[in-house]
Amino acid sequence: MEREWGTLQHLMLKKPSEITADEIMQLIYTLRKPYRTNARFMMNNKTLFQVRTLKDSQGNYLWQPGLQLGQPSALLGYGIAENEQFADLGAGNVPVAFGNFKRCYTILDRIGVRVLRDPYTNKPFVHFYTTKRVGSMLVDSNAIKLLKGKASGAGG
Repeated sequence: MEREWGTLQHLMLKKPSEITADEIMQLIYTLRKPYRTNARFMMNNKTLFQVRTLKDSQGNYLWQPGLQLGQPSALLGYGIAENEQFADLGAGNVPVAFGNFKRCYTILDRIGVRVLRDPYTNKPFVHFYTTKRVGSMLVDSNAIKLLKGKASGAGG
């Protein structure tokens, strides 16, 4: 089934407050192969702590620490970005994202700051008003997948 453009795909967690190794693996392989190049996970520190304890069916940790200088830690071979703005595990929350963030999201940052000097409003002081133009948007919804906790009362 095709999704409408700009709609993000969510994979539902079986238990809203618990994440499993199988769900992490499913998240990876739901993302199409061309988008997995330079893909990474994004989650907050609390979720990352829970993910670090996950093991595969042979008892190996999914988390691999970066043991060499300059080598980042990895989760199933993919990098991890910590973002404290992400929600904790819970009903209706999106605690984990996986994707190529450079391909899915663009941030526009116009060069320069406009400054307006106002010597009249609050004499003897001078006020300065500054304006900077920035913007952002989702450009490719296929380049990212999200794990989401089932909302309370959702059937399963």
